[in-house]
Amino acid sequence: MFNRRTLVGASVATAAALTLAACGDDAGSEATETNGTIIVAATSVPHAQILQFVQDELADEAGLTIEIEEFSDYLQINPSTADGSTDANFFQHLPYLEEDNAKNGTDLVEIAPVHIEPLALYANTAASIEDIADGAQIAIPADPSNGGRALALLQDAGLITLADGVEVTTATEDDIADNPRNLEFVAVEAAQLPRTLEDVDAAVINGNYALEAELSPAEDAIASESAENNPYANYLVTTSANAENEDIKKLGELLQSDEVKQYILETWTDGSVIPAS
Repeated sequence: MFNRRTLVGASVATAAALTLAACGDDAGSEATETNGTIIVAATSVPHAQILQFVQDELADEAGLTIEIEEFSDYLQINPSTADGSTDANFFQHLPYLEEDNAKNGTDLVEIAPVHIEPLALYANTAASIEDIADGAQIAIPADPSNGGRALALLQDAGLITLADGVEVTTATEDDIADNPRNLEFVAVEAAQLPRTLEDVDAAVINGNYALEAELSPAEDAIASESAENNPYANYLVTTSANAENEDIKKLGELLQSDEVKQYILETWTDGSVIPAS
């Protein structure tokens, strides 16, 4: 017989996503008794990797056990936390969290910022921004917060200009005021973006999926976000009911520890993952 803490996985998360979309109800509204063991949903790189470091090197002394549930599709992660299948998650920045809460009627909250993964533009056929041809097709993330972030990156690279006063976290193609190279944008689910490089002229790829595809913002990208004043730190997240859970708060402290910051700097020396503070 399965119980709440073992029935975790993509199929459960998918069902949760459908339920939340249909009724907007936050099923995980009751506080969880974790008793020193936390189930954390995460994408594999770098999130699960960082969590594994904490489990191996820091958790025992802190009296914690971290059970890491890896998801290949980040669209399924928040539903797994909202319905109580997982106690917390680690994969997202605040603009995405706010957008997802509004869309699904959930009340997930941030606990601690951990790291930044600079978003970057990659191309198989262009060696620089100057090589992006007139009429080029560029793939961007399909979710609104990362789609707007991608357009902001393309603006910083000089490829487009967004209208004055546009909030970049919610920007869409309709907010493009100037597109001198007549670029065509293709919205693609973020996990699939690395695969599109064979079919499009360039793609703006989320940091975690670039890492999984062995792409480096420093070495392979033709344009990349600056880490300075970057608002897209990735957070440990849980339900509002679990916001004061001592085990989850303790994990947040460990994820912000000097040991984790040093681990990030030594593991991703190319700057593809950067401590948030």
